[in-house]
Amino acid sequence: EKLNEFENWQDIYHLVVFPMYEEPLGIVRESFLALLKTDYPKDKIIVVLGLEGRARQETERTAREIEKEFGGKFFKLLITWHPDSLPGEIAGHGSNETWATKQAKEQIIDKLGIAQENVIVSSFDADCQVFPKYFGCLVWHYFVSKKALRTSYQPIPLYINNIWQAPLFSQIFSFSSTFWHTMNQERPDKLISFSSHAIPFKALLDVDFKQTNVISDDSRIFWQCFFKYGGDYRVQPIYYPVSMDANVSKNIFRTALNVYRQQKRWAWGAAEIPYFLFGFLKNKKIPLLKKLSLGFEVIEGHFSWALAPLLIFLLGWLPLLVGGQEFSQTLLSYNLPRTTSFILTFSMFGLVFSAYLSFFLLPSKPQEYGKWRYFVFGLGWFLVPVSMIFFSALPALDAQTRLMLGKYINFWPTEKVRKSRAISINK
Repeated sequence: EKLNEFENWQDIYHLVVFPMYEEPLGIVRESFLALLKTDYPKDKIIVVLGLEGRARQETERTAREIEKEFGGKFFKLLITWHPDSLPGEIAGHGSNETWATKQAKEQIIDKLGIAQENVIVSSFDADCQVFPKYFGCLVWHYFVSKKALRTSYQPIPLYINNIWQAPLFSQIFSFSSTFWHTMNQERPDKLISFSSHAIPFKALLDVDFKQTNVISDDSRIFWQCFFKYGGDYRVQPIYYPVSMDANVSKNIFRTALNVYRQQKRWAWGAAEIPYFLFGFLKNKKIPLLKKLSLGFEVIEGHFSWALAPLLIFLLGWLPLLVGGQEFSQTLLSYNLPRTTSFILTFSMFGLVFSAYLSFFLLPSKPQEYGKWRYFVFGLGWFLVPVSMIFFSALPALDAQTRLMLGKYINFWPTEKVRKSRAISINK
């Protein structure tokens, strides 16, 4: 109903790009089924499944099955194979997605003469499932935005596709990530694109698709556009979710390792700090206040990511341990445990409230799980203090130390393990 306020909303095409590596057919298929359940005209949706040439033997069947089942369901469906070892590339999500988008431009958009300004690119992981009104919501924000072509559009990520199959610590991290990104949407002036997001096709052309040699391609594309337009670029929250997988592997120990590795890859976003600092120095068009605001936000965020959990854990008792006899006789020593206890007790209210909110986001419980799983899920939130040390602070310190020492990492694709069953996405 809101889109009908605009006469030409049906001129907008959606280019949906799914870069994948070795994800199982069932996971990719459910992402395509979710596209079919949207209420946006399917003759305006172009879908690209970007596969890696280096994994062709493992994914050839996936490509055939997807093309066979969904070939006639959208305006266009394109299967691409990203060549291995192209010069200047880091093999991973960004380089695969760049190749897939360029192929869509050459084989579909340019060939059919579709106006660049009428194409919005949605960058999704292979496990990303859209909710029914995602595309309509996206187009509405595109039309009401003051500068639509200089804006990225960020949905809220929900890691709930396989949440009931995930171990407790993985469940809690999934919801913690969701809450963090939800809170960030309340500060659009400091928002930077993350994971699944949408961007005008024209903006990608203006920066020449330069996402091939980075690990954190989702934030890099924001900074590239930000500098290209002299700071006149922003991220618009669209206040609507997309759902992805929680971290689940074949056993609990491998899942724990994968959570650590995924957090380390996300924390590698600290590599963007020197990139944008040099960009600030070279680009004189960007207002100084905007440079200071965004720069402080990102630097402080990575600093807190690595150190805040450790500081909270240590500072309550460490002064008593290292302060010696003299410190133990001071008034500060007497009040420190009480003050720390008050702060942590007050913080527990936030933890309990987060647990309460998370129940509203849970998908329907599969029949094979008893009602006791709700109780266990609620108790899992009390693992947050420990989990934040081992699965947040330490991976971030690991990533930042490797970056400092020049021990660079390659892109690690998160392992996807999910029981083969239909996932309800209509809740």
